[in-house]
Formats: sequence, C-alpha cells, structure tokens
Amino acid sequence: MLNAFGALTQGTRLVLSKGLRRYVFLPILVNLVLYVGTIAYLLNNFGGWLDYWMLKVPSWLMWLEWLIWPLLVISLGLIVFFTFSLVSNLIAAPFYGFLAEKVELRVTGSPPLDDRGFWRSATDALGRELVKLSYILPRMALLFLLGFVPGLNLAMPFLWAAFSAWMMAVTYLDYPMDNNQVSFDDMKRRLRSRWWPTLTFGGWVLLATWIPVANLILLPGAVAASVLMWRQHYQALPIRR
Repeated sequence: MLNAFGALTQGTRLVLSKGLRRYVFLPILVNLVLYVGTIAYLLNNFGGWLDYWMLKVPSWLMWLEWLIWPLLVISLGLIVFFTFSLVSNLIAAPFYGFLAEKVELRVTGSPPLDDRGFWRSATDALGRELVKLSYILPRMALLFLLGFVPGLNLAMPFLWAAFSAWMMAVTYLDYPMDNNQVSFDDMKRRLRSRWWPTLTFGGWVLLATWIPVANLILLPGAVAASVLMWRQHYQALPIRR
C-alpha cells in the first residue's frame, strides 16, 4: 500500500516529468517570492520576538531557561512557516487545483469529476481556500492563547507540530477532493477516518516546507502526491452530504 513518503516521492517525480513541468512554474514563482520575503522578515524580527516571549515566562520557571529558549525558537518557527504556507497556498490555490487535475488525468487516464471551466474552478478554489482559513485560523488562535498558560507552554512545540501536520493534510489533500466534488465537511470526515495516513502525509509535507529551495519543487510535488493519496486511501470511502 502506498505510504505518505512514497506518495511524496512519486508526486515530485511526476511534476518534474514531461508534460507536467509547465504547470508548476507559476506556483514555484509565487513560493519563491513569498519565501524570500518571509526569510527577510524573519531575520529582521525573530530576535525581538524571542526577547518578548522570554519576558512572559513566569519567574518560577526561569530555572528552565535552558529548555524554554529552544522551545520558543521551535514554536515561533512553526508559527512563521505555517503562516507562510497558508498565504502561499491561498495565492497558488488556482494553480494547484489545476495541477491536481492534470496529475489525475495523467495517473488515471480520465479527468476528475469536476465539470467546471478553468475560470470557475479558479474562482471556486479561492473560495475553498477561504473556507480552509476559517477552519484553521480559530484553531491557530486557540493554540496561541494556550501558549500563555504556565507549564502548558512547554508542550506547545509538540501541539503545534501535530496541528501543523493536520493542517498541511487538510490543505493539500483537499485539492483532489475538491476536484472530485467532495464537500469540505466530507473531506474532513475522510481524513479523520484515515487518520494515520493523513497525519504522516501532513508531517512529510510540513518537513518539505522547511527545506530551503527544494521546497519550491516539493510543494507542487505534494499536490501531485495528494492525488495519489486520494486514490489510495480516501476515494473509496462512502460519500456523505
């Protein structure tokens, strides 16, 4: 059975193959611009953020400074790069949806169930991304607030990592499901019912976002991988409206 890492490997090969490379250039350009901007912003502000959060640490936990500091670095890094991924995918969504459609055509020999035209699909893809944001952002805000709870904030990097893996799965596996007219609620149900492939796929995609330069190819590769994961793990599940 196809696993998450195998899907990401095959998906990356697919988007680099003849006939599909043309569909990844614009997403790569979008990600390149945002990547450079994110790095510049991070370099200018990261030190100040760390100083601010260290001042919020209760005095009775200061003896754990040696542990709290790296945990804060990891937490802030996850927040910044997860936000980067959200913005990047919002802008690139029409291109990624179209790429997922072409990958499905290549893999199966037939197009997805979507009968919308290109411009309707592009418009709907942006709307779908806003639905994802309305699902993701309140949960991000809740995790952010939990970071103020003394003691619990020590577990925040692990909670952020699990949450980020889930959100990456939601973000990328939604492309082939949207193309096949699976509603957002039904998509979430399918992901929960196959929670282990879902989280491992999201985890590998999350790691891919952290690899400088290579992520420009790996993220379109994740779109292709999502089509393979959809066919292997989710397509046969019963439809619920």
